[in-house]
Amino acid sequence: MRPRWGIRRRIVVAYLGLLALALVASLVVTRQALRARLDGQIDETLAQEVQELQALATIGIDPETGEPFGDDVEAILSTFLVRSIPADNEAFYTLVDGVPFLASFGAPAALVADPELVAAWAAAEEPMLATAGTELGDVRYLATPLVVDDRSEAVFVVVYFPADDLGEIDAVSGLEAVVGLAVFTLTGALAWTVAGRIVRPVLAMTGIARTITESDLSARIPTDGRDELTELGETFNAMLTRLEVGFADQRQFLDDVAHELRTPITIVQGHLDLLGDDPDERREAVELVQDELQRMRRYVDDLLLLAQAETTEFLRPAPVDVGELAQALHQKAEALGPRAWRLDAAPRPGALAVVVDPERVSQAVLNLATNAVEHTEPDAEIGLGFEGRVGADGGPGLRIWVRDRGRGLEPGMVDTVFDRHRRGAASRVRRGDGLGIGLSIVAAIVRAHGGTVQATNRPEGGACFVIDLPGEPPGSDEEREPWPGS
Repeated sequence: MRPRWGIRRRIVVAYLGLLALALVASLVVTRQALRARLDGQIDETLAQEVQELQALATIGIDPETGEPFGDDVEAILSTFLVRSIPADNEAFYTLVDGVPFLASFGAPAALVADPELVAAWAAAEEPMLATAGTELGDVRYLATPLVVDDRSEAVFVVVYFPADDLGEIDAVSGLEAVVGLAVFTLTGALAWTVAGRIVRPVLAMTGIARTITESDLSARIPTDGRDELTELGETFNAMLTRLEVGFADQRQFLDDVAHELRTPITIVQGHLDLLGDDPDERREAVELVQDELQRMRRYVDDLLLLAQAETTEFLRPAPVDVGELAQALHQKAEALGPRAWRLDAAPRPGALAVVVDPERVSQAVLNLATNAVEHTEPDAEIGLGFEGRVGADGGPGLRIWVRDRGRGLEPGMVDTVFDRHRRGAASRVRRGDGLGIGLSIVAAIVRAHGGTVQATNRPEGGACFVIDLPGEPPGSDEEREPWPGS
């Protein structure tokens, strides 16, 4: 059963949580910014009205006398209230000797009926900007004393009623909240859909993983795209491929063991069951058992070699002088049997170097040479060749061949000669105790080097096995033994 809080839900909840936090923060910040802007506009408006009054008091002319106002504060205030009309959300109030004097047209009388507020205005000895709570709501005011002959005889008060402006801000904030809620809802639906598409490969991997058994590892996740989930799917598929190959190798190894060890075990068991008391008979039986055990040991060694061929530790590449390697292998091959051994081609020592595993390459070449000995008569010609070549990647490479003048490959064996247990009739007659995987070992060694091996029949008679190796096997640049003498 899928967990109650699956990855899809966690993605959506986390995304919506961040979105909700962002929307709330945006709403709060926008509201505060509008309030701060409104406060600045109000303060500018209040200051402008006071500046106009101060200008009138300083340079203004009394319309009744045609002379400057002088110290007649009542005339200054009266003239200003006649000439200046406040905005809809403004009101002017004046006080003379601490007592309410005149107010602008339509100014609410409730403010001057508040003794605490009037007392605060009357006590202003310098411009006082403040906010007060009244029965009409919060108001913003600027109370400025009108100084004549260095003494304050009157106070001019500009009052701003921000209720309408605050209502507009609340309306904008409410609209923003509705839009944010709509965006939140729509985004939640889209996030649920997108999250489903994101976790679909994960769900597919879960479903495929549940269907995988030891006998069936063929299922793969469809991959289409270039994102991290596609890479995850490809990695998962590669893991399944490795597991499939591993299980196949394991089954092949067990099949090989059962196939190859059954006969010697049966022979040993039969002779032990028939073992008598005669010393000569017991000695022959012990020799036969030892021979069969030695043969089983060779079987196991060869099978383990094939099992290790797919591991990264199979090769130990190092720089190799091809000329020296060719001479050494030619000398070793001469000890395999009385044949006319020829070194067809080889670079001189020091002329050509490649990065290979010298032990594995020697094993492959000697396996081919042993195979040639088994399929030729005494004194028959067997040739070995080593030459440089250009690899498929354009870099240096190495070609090795082993040819003989035997009967050649049987019809139908050319394409399957490197398969396990594929032995021709002639081979079975000549070497009845063979395992049939000598050429498979050659193919495994060449494949581990990233090369190829082919077998053909020569027109003049006999077979020819050709190995093509790159100058460096895959991954050899990670850990490389130093060049001898460097």
